[in-house]
Amino acid sequence: MSPLHLAAALDGAGWHPAAWREPDARPGELFEAGYWTDLAAEAERGLLDFVTIEDSFAPQTSRTDQVQGRLDAVLTAARVAPRTRNLGFVPTIVATHTEPFHISKAIATLDYVSTGRAGVRVRVSGSQQDADLFGRREVPSREDLFDEAADYVEVLRRLWDSWEDDAEIRDVATGRFVDREKLHYIEFRGKWFDVKGPSITPRPPQGQPPVSVLAHVPVAFRLAERSSDLVFATPREVGDEIPVQGPQIFVDVVVFLDETAGAAAARKTRLDEADGAEFTSDALIFTGTPAELADKLLAWHETGVTGFRLRPGAIPHDLNAITRALVPELQQRGAFRRAYEATTLRGLLGLERPANRYAA
Repeated sequence: MSPLHLAAALDGAGWHPAAWREPDARPGELFEAGYWTDLAAEAERGLLDFVTIEDSFAPQTSRTDQVQGRLDAVLTAARVAPRTRNLGFVPTIVATHTEPFHISKAIATLDYVSTGRAGVRVRVSGSQQDADLFGRREVPSREDLFDEAADYVEVLRRLWDSWEDDAEIRDVATGRFVDREKLHYIEFRGKWFDVKGPSITPRPPQGQPPVSVLAHVPVAFRLAERSSDLVFATPREVGDEIPVQGPQIFVDVVVFLDETAGAAAARKTRLDEADGAEFTSDALIFTGTPAELADKLLAWHETGVTGFRLRPGAIPHDLNAITRALVPELQQRGAFRRAYEATTLRGLLGLERPANRYAA
């Protein structure tokens, strides 16, 4: 069986809206680099493949008793990544209202500062509230939004290839820094974008940082199949059909972990009561012990799932439970690495470094 992969989805104080009220939470530090550096260090301690960092344009909620506001995910990753050695970083970008030229440059830069450990999660926004922040257009139809996102990813990929790997000569004697013949116009013309290129940033260390998509509905799965290297899917049961072929499949699970199943359930109930509502999610919500979660993950893995993106219900409690209890449990069963075996995110995921499409 192929190796099992694990990632952590980082979002503020955790995925439960009352997580910031927990005694061990650090709500006063959510906008400090040190907080995110500590989370990344914990994820790397657990030998996780990567962390994702959530992002959006609209506030997470309209309630004043829940966390509002967030740092820019790409900038946060670029600040934190150099403080780690092996962990991958996959920030979220909203393709609907940003320009692919700018994002290609930002993710290429992240790949350089992390020495080859960058990825990107492409998100689509169908919210008129988000559109009003920019004031440039009305929200297109759902089909158009996802078609636009597919073109967006294609522009990213072409821009990353617009410099050949050996385009930089850096020859002081001849005064030639670049070989102009190895920089290429991408000449992308479509319904949504008209981009000449080339990029201003040399080809990233990985060649192509992995692209990921979160998919719930058919149109999102079509985007994932067409444009991504990884898809984050949200089936509720082991064996549920995941309608995508091509990209690696990571199942999303929100986790509340404790030494006993009763303690985990009681903690979630306490958080629900503090929030005044039962917590629900687009993904499966798991409450139980690390051993019970390991049973479920391994059963899912046997169906062909590549790995799992675990969303800690409360941070630091559930992130620590992943790295300090779930990972050792999986290691004892021979199902998870005991040391990092690659220095790039593509390497950790078993993805080959792709050839440059423009190279002769």
